[in-house]
Amino acid sequence: MEVYRSLESYRPGAHSVATIGTFDGLHIGHRTILERICQTAKEIDGESVLISFHPHPRLVLFPENNPLRLLHTLDEKIQMLDEIGIDKLLLIPFTREFSRIPSKVFIREILVETVKIDKIIIGYDHRFGKNRTGGIEELNRYKDAYQYEVEEISAQAIDDANVSSTKIRKALESGDVATANSYLGYTYSFGGTVIHGEKMGRKLGYPTANIQPHDPLKLIPANGVYLVQVEVDGGMHYGMLNIGNKPTVGEFERGYEVNILDFDQDIYDQPIRVKFLEYLRPEAKFDNLDQLIAAMHDDKAKSLAKIAELENQQ
Repeated sequence: MEVYRSLESYRPGAHSVATIGTFDGLHIGHRTILERICQTAKEIDGESVLISFHPHPRLVLFPENNPLRLLHTLDEKIQMLDEIGIDKLLLIPFTREFSRIPSKVFIREILVETVKIDKIIIGYDHRFGKNRTGGIEELNRYKDAYQYEVEEISAQAIDDANVSSTKIRKALESGDVATANSYLGYTYSFGGTVIHGEKMGRKLGYPTANIQPHDPLKLIPANGVYLVQVEVDGGMHYGMLNIGNKPTVGEFERGYEVNILDFDQDIYDQPIRVKFLEYLRPEAKFDNLDQLIAAMHDDKAKSLAKIAELENQQ
């Protein structure tokens, strides 16, 4: 996939089939549209193009105390779009000035003159341009003058999925990773770097790798204990991830530490990725360390049972 990070750098190909949007999370609803532009581009021996924006528009338009956290880092989004089969990604730098471009100008200068679309495919409810005034109606209004085709992805095709990035964020913020994964169509994850911690896990019999997330804007699920898959040092392992403030051993800033099962290697300063499989329990404050250790034993027993179930399904 070719990635362009400005309008000026973009190089159009022949017979471009495009869509527009932020596509945070690339969930199953998004894929309905993306798979359609890929299919259509192949049918006309053309190129599939996603026109997107960075940073996320809401972070630019409402920067003060904005609680929005993203389902994808930019690098994650680029990798997944490449795997889906998109030919070109045009990342338009989103600014307040850009947000004021009227939809008619967006169509003429970006869709027609820059991308040189043969066809635009968007969802029935997608809006673009200044004050989000552009949509299917305006695209149809100018299609004859600028000689492009418009295809609308119907409400039924999109809404049947019953999914949105907002619903996924709410599920993750409540710890419901099972629902989030079903909406996404893949296992939610985050990446980071292994850093030094308090090394309390070693004393408890459960050594952990402390994780510094790569991107502070990446949404990380609710505090609690999760069964996860861990990708580190070229291998994939199961583990138990604790997210929270470690209330039993003292109040700390929110942290992320994973006990990797059947693993004993020095991985400090290495990249690590954790994939959320199941929520085990909420974070809790125990009266003493013995109670905490007992809870961790119980977490491990539940994890091993779930792992056996998962492996039997394979």
